[in-house]
Amino acid sequence: MAKTAKRHPMPPLPNDTGSGPGAADELAAERSMQPARGAGREPVAGGAGHAGGAAAPPIGTGAALDLDRLIHERLRLGIVSALAVNERLSFNDLKSLLRTTDGNLSVHARKLEEAGYIRCDKSFVGRLPKTEYRLTAAGKRALERYLDHMEAIIHATRDGT
Repeated sequence: MAKTAKRHPMPPLPNDTGSGPGAADELAAERSMQPARGAGREPVAGGAGHAGGAAAPPIGTGAALDLDRLIHERLRLGIVSALAVNERLSFNDLKSLLRTTDGNLSVHARKLEEAGYIRCDKSFVGRLPKTEYRLTAAGKRALERYLDHMEAIIHATRDGT
């Protein structure tokens, strides 16, 4: 019998699951407010700013608010955060924790997997398919950079700089 990792509780997420009535309109509105890729952004060491190793830019520069957009999206941040405190989680565990749909979870998990932030392991238990995810070393580094960047923004805002 397979040993199941102890799941750490996650703080509750807003009830907005990114699905349901009006979700497509909200997503379209959010995308229309975002600048085109690379438009008006300062170059960041390490390429796109995802897997580089670059420190967060100083607050007050144009790049200060250029957060890692891959992690910054609510559901992807939830996936990475859940995997940061759990060695591995099944697809159904993540779906339940994040209160989302199969389609939303699979699309966002695939984006994180393509970036090398998470790893997807597929197997069978008896005749039932089982999909498990775990955070990669690159994903851990990206989350740490993201959290450091957010803390710097919070401190600068509170300090009034």
